[in-house]
Amino acid sequence: MENNQPQIVLATKDGFNRYADFSGLSTRSQYWYFVLVTNLAALIGQLSFGDLGGNVISLITLIPTLAAAVRRMHDVGKSGWFILVPIYNIVLLVTPSKTAP
Repeated sequence: MENNQPQIVLATKDGFNRYADFSGLSTRSQYWYFVLVTNLAALIGQLSFGDLGGNVISLITLIPTLAAAVRRMHDVGKSGWFILVPIYNIVLLVTPSKTAP
């Protein structure tokens, strides 16, 4: 069966389906679409319900976002711990995927 859903929907579903999976890979587009959706959700929550609404949504999406970032580090061939290194982690997050040998 062919999947005709937009890439942003697939990336968001993947991010939440693998919310606690810190192994495996996430492509650059999967990661950034997921970050976009979670940040927009937090913004909408904050505009609708004030700071508490935005904070609650951010807290709910914290673990899935960390898991996606760790999978993104794995995709560029680095350890997931590199998300703790300031500036360098941003460079790695925008780096193209590592090609398989």
